[in-house]
Formats: sequence, C-alpha cells, structure tokens
Amino acid sequence: MVDGLLEPAVRLTAAVVAGGVVGLNRDLYGKPTGVRAHALVALGAALFVMAATDLGIADSDSTAVSRVIQGVVGGIGFLGAGVILRGGQRIFHVATAASIWVTAALGIACGLGAWRLTALAVLAVVLILVIGSKIDHVLYGKLGLEDDK
Repeated sequence: MVDGLLEPAVRLTAAVVAGGVVGLNRDLYGKPTGVRAHALVALGAALFVMAATDLGIADSDSTAVSRVIQGVVGGIGFLGAGVILRGGQRIFHVATAASIWVTAALGIACGLGAWRLTALAVLAVVLILVIGSKIDHVLYGKLGLEDDK
C-alpha cells in the first residue's frame, strides 16, 4: 500500500515546492499572491493531471489528459485575471497573473513526472522574475516613468 503512494506523493510534493518557489518571489516583492496561492495552483494542476493519468484512472488515454490540461490552462486564467488591477492609465500585477499561469504549467509538468522540464522551468521563472524586475526598474528610470515594482 505504501509503495503505491510514493510516486504520487513525490509528484504532488514537487508541485508544491515548485509553486512555492515562485510564490516566495511574489511574496518578497510584496505582490498580491504568494507562497500559498502559487503552491495551491501547482498542487491543483498536478492533481488534475494525475487524476487523468494512470496514477488516477486505470483506463485513461492521452486525449483525457489533453482535455484536463486544456481545462487547467483555460480555467487558471480567471484566477490570474483576478489579481490584475487598473489604476488610471496603468495596469498592475500582470507579471503576478502570468506567474500564476506558469505555476499551473509547473504543476502540470510535476503531475506528468517531467522532472528535468520542471527544474529548468522553475529556474527560468525565477530568473525572469528577479532579473526582469531589475531590467524593468532600469528601463522605467531611463524613460522617466513610475516603476510599479
């Protein structure tokens, strides 16, 4: 019984960790979503994918998994849209909305057991969020615009 739980536990834990890493960055930058929200998005995406694969349903096929992934990708957009704010002529938290969307993809990759892809993607996301923020700050400063950092 315990042997059958190891693989799903590893996949779900990896999803929580991957989402938590992205969420930690959002927390550190004072954004409206953080570790818990991102970890839950990744966990949910992994769980949906796992439920549609052989880990969840014995007679699953690739079209079932594809439909689940399509549903996650489409549905997560509504959560991301909820964090976007408009203030005058400016729009805020678009990067956070995008981080929620990519966190769902990380969860999907964990649910599928795509470990190298997940590791590379987490690294890329963190680099984009950290370095991209610095580049945004410099560019906004050179253009004389207010940085919403």
